[in-house]
Amino acid sequence: QVQLVESGGGLVQPGGSLRLSCAASGSILSILYMGWYRQFPGKQRELVALMSSGGSINYADAVKGRFTISRDNAKNTVYLQMNSLKPEDTAVYYCNAIDINNYWGQGTQVTVSS
Repeated sequence: QVQLVESGGGLVQPGGSLRLSCAASGSILSILYMGWYRQFPGKQRELVALMSSGGSINYADAVKGRFTISRDNAKNTVYLQMNSLKPEDTAVYYCNAIDINNYWGQGTQVTVSS
């Protein structure tokens, strides 16, 4: 069993930066995939960034070059560094992890507005 706790969301101006954190209850070394998704009101959750156990990383076209997913194994934590934020990035962001199950964080609100 894995529990994911997210933090780091908030309100920022366009062009600003935020770093989201996702802390796992146990070691993430056995996790096959970890990623970040986001959900706009009335729409399905969509992929932002995905990291596989083999080291491959995929980003959504909308965030490529601006967002970076990373991992700190010692702290059992994954991060999403978000730079050059745009108003259209405003959404609830969810951390996701997969081993033999599919785990989700509680979600954290990111609002980009002047």
